[in-house]
Amino acid sequence: MTYSSSTKRSRAVALRNYFSPFGNKLVETGYIAPDQMQQALVETRKTGLPLVEVVQSLTGRQLPPDLQRQYKKHHLFELKILYGVDSVDPEISPVADRQMAELIGTLISFDICRRHKLLPISKHEGDPPYILVAMVDPDNLAAQDDLNRIVRSKGLNLKRMVITQEDYDRLLEQYHELQTELDQEKERLDKEKALEKLADISSLVDNMDNIGEVNDDDADSLDANEANNAPIINLVNKILAKALQEGVSDIHVEPQEESLRIRFRKDGVLQQAFDPLPKKIIAAVVARFKIMSDLDIAERRLPQDGKIRRIYQGRKVDFRVNTLPSRYGEKVCLRILDNSATQLGLDKLITNQETLQIVRDLASRPFGLILVTGPTGSGKSTSLYSVLAERNNPGVNISTAEDPIEYSLPGITQVQVIREKGMNFASILRAFMRQDPDVILVGETRDVETAKTAIEAALTGHLVLTTLHTNDAAGAIARLDEMGVEPFMISGALLGVLAQRLMRRVCTECRVPYNPTKAELARFGLSASNQEEITIYKANKLTPEEITEAKTKGSLCAKCNGSGYKGRVGVYEVMRNTEKIQSLINQGATTDRIKEAAVEEGMVTILAYSLQLVQEGYTTLEEVERVTFTDTGLESELKAKRKSSLECQTCNAELQQEWLDCPYCLTPRFINN
Repeated sequence: MTYSSSTKRSRAVALRNYFSPFGNKLVETGYIAPDQMQQALVETRKTGLPLVEVVQSLTGRQLPPDLQRQYKKHHLFELKILYGVDSVDPEISPVADRQMAELIGTLISFDICRRHKLLPISKHEGDPPYILVAMVDPDNLAAQDDLNRIVRSKGLNLKRMVITQEDYDRLLEQYHELQTELDQEKERLDKEKALEKLADISSLVDNMDNIGEVNDDDADSLDANEANNAPIINLVNKILAKALQEGVSDIHVEPQEESLRIRFRKDGVLQQAFDPLPKKIIAAVVARFKIMSDLDIAERRLPQDGKIRRIYQGRKVDFRVNTLPSRYGEKVCLRILDNSATQLGLDKLITNQETLQIVRDLASRPFGLILVTGPTGSGKSTSLYSVLAERNNPGVNISTAEDPIEYSLPGITQVQVIREKGMNFASILRAFMRQDPDVILVGETRDVETAKTAIEAALTGHLVLTTLHTNDAAGAIARLDEMGVEPFMISGALLGVLAQRLMRRVCTECRVPYNPTKAELARFGLSASNQEEITIYKANKLTPEEITEAKTKGSLCAKCNGSGYKGRVGVYEVMRNTEKIQSLINQGATTDRIKEAAVEEGMVTILAYSLQLVQEGYTTLEEVERVTFTDTGLESELKAKRKSSLECQTCNAELQQEWLDCPYCLTPRFINN
């Protein structure tokens, strides 16, 4: 059917009279056609959906902000007329989130708010006092009955206001976000109070007045009784509990000349855990630790090893205990073995993707020897178990010899070393050879017998993983040589060496960005161009006085508590046993020469890796200097770089420019800048 122009005008006028003022505004602005607007009204009545949602669906366009505001103003006016109560618009009159959360927590429960689609906005003192409640449907009789029952019991009156469904949903989401923040804040405060309570041992010390000085002559008769004294038991329990609360790795109980010192190692750094304790309780505290770890309390002239197992927050935690006679009494050191707090997986440890791929390639080999080196507490066991976790599947037979067993992995045969019974690493390893293994882990290689047995296993079709104590990857060759292992056995069995350290992660919440000077960069072998400055981070470390002041002001970093660091990140150096490295091993080359060759072939050293972590924002130059920086290491690295670009690798002739062939011996050069 075709309409004349006059008929169309008449129809448009009729539709304008049919539309609301807001509908007319949408048509006049050209956002929607009159026919579409009429269709939108019909659809809204039929489905109950908001007009804006239907209009946007029909036009396929988002409603402009100015029209959205007009619609909301018009909609609130309609609701006000419909329900006969005032309306609330949080965009014009913001709602106090914390006051709303407090009213939900103390007066009108969240269950009622959600069931009746309402929210308590504010409480007003007056005559009479009243509470203001925003409701999507103020005429809901069931909601009014529940609200009147609640507010009247508190001596309050009820004042209703109407709110749009969209604003109600938005305020409800804000409440959930605020509640999450409040719960986290409460958890943090509870944890701080718990730590403060654990740290407060003054009442325990006051109750130790009845403990007298213990002399060597009568120590054997007194220790057991004093160690079971209630204050001593509570003190030792507090030491263990606080260590677990703070996530430390080691506990040091150290007798001093005039006191007992307790220190924790957290993120690789020792720190004082308590104020100095009285000297008179040294023997009783040490005896308590011995009783808990099943050690001989009468033996105080020889070191002893033991273990304590406790349940903490539903998980098993082991403490590896060692006692050591010292000048002022026995020192006790406890290593905390909490495998539930450690996430296994190479990708969770190694941040550099190239290094990660090299390690995975080595670990995927069917046979050979992989060495993991580093000092005590550098994460060697975690790296080895991460390799095992990635190789662990029903088609692979994995056996481990450990002292002690630090992690429990399902599907793996784990054997504990018991030296008193003759079960050392070497004997267990020989037994493994008759158990048809694919992958073997030897907890630590300390002697020539274990080293040779491990290498023989690697040469006869097994993948063998073990650890050594050396400073870098190249140093592992010299260490095996010192043990008496022949070079040809090393070069033939070795797949590669992974050297590692652990550095503290700089706190991402309070770290301080800054631009280092050229002198600072040069000291670490770095340089910055004039066009581009390097931005790195410093740790925001606070003194104990500054921490106390920040707590008072409420400005203390909730993540690191003023230490500037939170957690640790691994630093790695992977040396693959290439043909060139094999040749150098067989020649008996020095550690420096082997390291130079490895760098020439692309090895990223521990120092270079740690500096990458600094530039990526994981840690700081101060941590690099504390953990990985040595002048010899830097010099070796720079020397290797210079050699790879400015010397002939065959005749060592110094080259003035980047020749493709050496002009002296005509050896082809591969430019490696």
